[in-house]
Amino acid sequence: MKVSLPDRLAEYQAALGYVVKAGSSSTLQAAQSELVKGLGGLLGQTVSVSDQPKADGAVVLGTPDSSTIVKSLSLGNALTAVGNEGYVVQATTTGGYQAIVVAANTDVGVLRGCFALLRHLQCHRTVQSLSLSEAPKIQHRILDHWDNLDGSIERGYAGKSLWNWSSLPATISQRYTDYARANASIGINGVVLNNVNADSQILTSSYLDKVAALATAFRPYGIAVYLSAQFGAPKQIGGLSTADPLDSAVKLWWATEANTIYQKIPDFGGFLVKADSEGQPGPADYGRTHADGANMLVSALASHGGIVMWRAFVYKDDGTDRIGQAYKEFKPLDGKFSSGVVVQVKNGPLDFQPREPFSPLFGAMPSTPLGLELQITKEYLGEDTHLVYLGPLYEEVLKSDTYAKSQGSTVARVIDGTVHGYTTTAIAGVANVGSDTNWTGSHFNQANWYVFGRMAWNPDISAQDVADEWIRQTFTNDPAFVTPVTTMMMGSRQTTVNYMTPIGLAHIMGTDDHYGPAPWVNNLSQADWNPVYFHKADATGIGFDRTATGSNSVSQYAATVRDKFASRSTIPDDFLLFFQHVGWDDKLSSSGRSIWNELVYRYSYGVDSVGTMRDSWTGVQGYIDAKRFKDVGDFLQTQHYEARWWRDACLVYFAGVSKHTIPSGYATPAHDLAYYQNLMDKCPSDVTKPRCPDVYSGNPSPAILQ
Repeated sequence: MKVSLPDRLAEYQAALGYVVKAGSSSTLQAAQSELVKGLGGLLGQTVSVSDQPKADGAVVLGTPDSSTIVKSLSLGNALTAVGNEGYVVQATTTGGYQAIVVAANTDVGVLRGCFALLRHLQCHRTVQSLSLSEAPKIQHRILDHWDNLDGSIERGYAGKSLWNWSSLPATISQRYTDYARANASIGINGVVLNNVNADSQILTSSYLDKVAALATAFRPYGIAVYLSAQFGAPKQIGGLSTADPLDSAVKLWWATEANTIYQKIPDFGGFLVKADSEGQPGPADYGRTHADGANMLVSALASHGGIVMWRAFVYKDDGTDRIGQAYKEFKPLDGKFSSGVVVQVKNGPLDFQPREPFSPLFGAMPSTPLGLELQITKEYLGEDTHLVYLGPLYEEVLKSDTYAKSQGSTVARVIDGTVHGYTTTAIAGVANVGSDTNWTGSHFNQANWYVFGRMAWNPDISAQDVADEWIRQTFTNDPAFVTPVTTMMMGSRQTTVNYMTPIGLAHIMGTDDHYGPAPWVNNLSQADWNPVYFHKADATGIGFDRTATGSNSVSQYAATVRDKFASRSTIPDDFLLFFQHVGWDDKLSSSGRSIWNELVYRYSYGVDSVGTMRDSWTGVQGYIDAKRFKDVGDFLQTQHYEARWWRDACLVYFAGVSKHTIPSGYATPAHDLAYYQNLMDKCPSDVTKPRCPDVYSGNPSPAILQ
């Protein structure tokens, strides 16, 4: 096996020979431990701890309060600039010796700085004249676990829940600590432990003791715990006859509950709430608004400093365009939410699709802090099986310009408070972490956990830069591996869009598990659960008309964005069928192909691109260990088969609707529509793999023949 050894080993050994003892707090001790362990692994030698600098090569860490050395250095302006969680890492001289100092205003900032130094070293960057300083741009950077109390995970594809409720609070698994370490290393500072479809039992005393034990394990790493609160809890476990947010007994119940929580968990972060959505109870049950419900809950937390993250994911079967419903419900409430409430909005107006436009709520609520909710677990993007790096998706959303005030009012600048002056800022990612040995169900899914944390800390960081540093830390620094694998990762999301939902198609996945193609489904009880609702394919064309001639949901965007999406001449191809119903034979100016031919091309190119990914991975054999190489290769083979399944099933269906045929130069689907419909009926809806063995037959031949 080829091994990439650091060319800078001698430089590192000279500059980083030992660690000067940190303070006594649990967080500083954790920081010291990470440095000793990390430097030892990188340098290939034992790293000692000294009471004072004794020679060149010291690593000094601490705050001005915990370290006399840090206090003696001229870091005042630099530390002021990085706030409570930021850090300063720089080469310096102390007591006549050359040293690297890791300094911050708080212990947790020191921990962040230690991880930043280790990241810098793992990427084999020089420490000559080292100077790093950074502060997070968003206050609350949270992983939302959709974990249930029985150990299952809704939309979880990496085994069972990490939280072993039956053994808590007595037994603290080492994995809890390792999980906290992983989050701290990428800048995450909060964890919602339970599913948004919440079980009220989590708020009972026995479970709160278990939650408190996890909070204790996470605390040294700067991780606060949050809970998803069941809005109906006063009725379900409180013995009340109502959960009306304006009822005095309900208010008292929540205030008492909050006091109990903070007695057990003094640094409890707050509540995440899903209400009046998909069968969950909420204030609408009592004729109240979302603001009424959120304000009641935050008033219970206010004296303790907790926040309420109130999800804007609401829709109902009322005959109106589903993607416009959240805006209609929340926009009129702007300015009516109390301080400490963050309205948590999914990145798009639909539901974590491979591609969809940014939600029109971003930029539309200047008086209400909006938090961005991203999904890490890839519910609609091949789950654990398909290699899809989500960095480009996150970057696309964060850079989307809302034009809320003027050009440059990007989603990133909205959620970090720049555009509207929000005093509370938040970003959340639906976790992909479970009990699997590799944490995330597949090795490359770890990159999505990683990139979420890095972009939550700094929304302006490049997805490609994050991919590069993740590869270097996870596999090797050898450019013969890093370059092709970075290319593979950066193209993987567009590849998946191409073979699943090209040119603006959305939500045409299988029922319930959202795995595999099912564009023909039209028999579900609620209209907007059916794929045909979203693609509107008929003999004349395809796509959902959301312009003024249709649902007019496009009008919810600022004028500049609205006009771009509403016009056939300016709408990006990637959003075309999301906003417009277009004739099958209409031409795309970008490619000159008809809509039908473009669909055939994109689906086919997506399949062939997965083949290219497989070839790229085969080409890096020998640069990493055999087990991980094989694991990734096996999943890429499955992905290649399933991309062909997606392509053939969708094209067969749309060909039947449009009365068009596959153009020459492209492979003909192997089966008729009935075959693919029956195949989906046989596929399991759980998370076993492989999902549909019948589609795995040999190595898919090229879909584009010439």
